[in-house]
Parts: sequence; C-alpha cells; structure tokens
Amino acid sequence: MQDDDVAQVTTPEQFKALGHPMRHRLLFALAQGEATISQLAAALGSNKGNVAHHLKVLADAGLIRPAATRTVRGGTEQYYRRASPGLRYDDAATTQTAFRALAAEIAAAQPEPFLVLRTLRLAPVHAEQLTATLRDLAGQADDGTDQPRYGLLLGLYQPAPPPPAGQPRPRHTAPAPPAAGEPGSPAGQNPSAGRFTDNAERATSARPS
Repeated sequence: MQDDDVAQVTTPEQFKALGHPMRHRLLFALAQGEATISQLAAALGSNKGNVAHHLKVLADAGLIRPAATRTVRGGTEQYYRRASPGLRYDDAATTQTAFRALAAEIAAAQPEPFLVLRTLRLAPVHAEQLTATLRDLAGQADDGTDQPRYGLLLGLYQPAPPPPAGQPRPRHTAPAPPAAGEPGSPAGQNPSAGRFTDNAERATSARPS
C-alpha cells in the first residue's frame, strides 16, 4: 500500500469515532470488502442494532461510505465500504483502542496465531535496518484473492526509560483532538503516542477466511 492510500485522522469526529474497539473491528472487517449490516453482525458475533449504530458513527465521521445495495426478502440491504484503504493516527488513546480491537481479533483467530514479543538491544544503525525490513514486510504483495486472509502486525518500539530512583513514572495522557476548524496534529507531536497505521490490506482479521 502506498502512502497516498493512507489517510491521516485529523477531525474531532474521526477521533471520537475511533474511540471504540468495535468500530476498529468493523474497519478491519470492511478491509476484506464491502459488507452489509447483517454480514458484519454475523462476522463479529454482534447484533444488527449494535452494528448499525457503530456504522452510523463511522459514516458521520467520513471513515466509511455507503456502497451498493441488494434486494432481500422484505426490503433492501445497504453495503458499506471503507472511505480510505488505510488510516494513520498519532495519539495514544486511539492507538490503545486499536490494540484492544486487535486483541479481540487475535483471540478469536483460528488456527492459533503466531505471536512473539521480545526485547532486543540494538545499535542505532541496526534499529534503522530492522525498521526498513519491517516496512518492506508491510508492503508484502498478496498471493491472490482466492487465498486465505491473514493479519500481519509489525512493530519496533523503544520502551520509555525508567524514572530516576525515588521518582514515580510519569503518566502519559492522550492529547485532546484538535478543535473544530483547527488542523490535525502533525506526526510526532506527542512522542509518547507513537504512530499507528491501520493498513486495510494488512490489518485485517488474523483468522483466515
């Protein structure tokens, strides 16, 4: 996925919409293609009323859009699709919510997912090389639409250093979303938040379809 396909989250409405893990899971599901409320409810194990509510919040924020319709017994069903293949946000609160949604996806994954979390001591040049390798993996091409889908979660981060002896660790709070009419926060403004990219073609459910 190219950077042009990734939209920066900037408005208060978008930050609010991304404040619930179910909405992230809906975005993950819609990364697999257009879907109706009934299809999304079945895929996520929720009820149609709950899904419809969260879809409306996402639509009002401009994160999803109506797509085609289909005729079913007793009426017409609306399909929805993502407004952008990927999203990028830099605040801690949204990133934490996204990871809650990812945790739910991974917990339900079948077969059992491969997960490793470890600590490395790296020279700066080695850290840059590893970051470049991860970027290349993030751009890995699909084998084809007829193959099972997998989730790919990549990351390299430097934990905050411990506070001096006798001092409590400072508590990081998420920055407030920009007020209406103000531009979004530039990348890196909040060093404690990190940058998280919801890449639609990669950050889908870890469960093969």
